[in-house]
Amino acid sequence: MAIDPVCKMEVDEATAAATSEFEGQTYYFCAPGCKKVFDAEPKKYLSAAKTQ
Repeated sequence: MAIDPVCKMEVDEATAAATSEFEGQTYYFCAPGCKKVFDAEPKKYLSAAKTQ
């Protein structure tokens, strides 16, 4: 299971609603809306994840 970097939900990689590639890493999303938000500012969501 992966964690959606936007909403923090658990996402099954096999059935994820959307994915994005950023700096060689694949990120999985529960919904296309989370992917859209992430794609606009990926570093914002990745830096937030590192501080938690």
